[in-house]
Amino acid sequence: MAGKFTPHSLQKFNGTDDPKIFISVRNRVFDVSQGATFYGPGGPYENFAGRDASRGLAFNSFEKDLLTSLDDPIDDLKDLTKDQLESLDSWEEHFENKYKVVGTLVEEEAKSKASE
Repeated sequence: MAGKFTPHSLQKFNGTDDPKIFISVRNRVFDVSQGATFYGPGGPYENFAGRDASRGLAFNSFEKDLLTSLDDPIDDLKDLTKDQLESLDSWEEHFENKYKVVGTLVEEEAKSKASE
């Protein structure tokens, strides 16, 4: 079940709207459903469910204000410090070793093409 997810289509995989729980880290989408105690409703990392968690993981923070708005472009993470990138690398390795990649996070497609 590998596919492409936009920030809006990923959002439903939050353990509430859909029983599956997906989290994006550096544009790769992981199925973290087996970790529902952590990532599901009521869990310490529930803010990341159905979202791009990259910036929050880099900051080792689970605050909602570190989540990129669903209507903004995907976070390019270019402003992260060396320490923040190392933290993100460590988290990404954790996800790679524990959870299955089910797709990639891509930008929303334009609602209508401009005619020329």
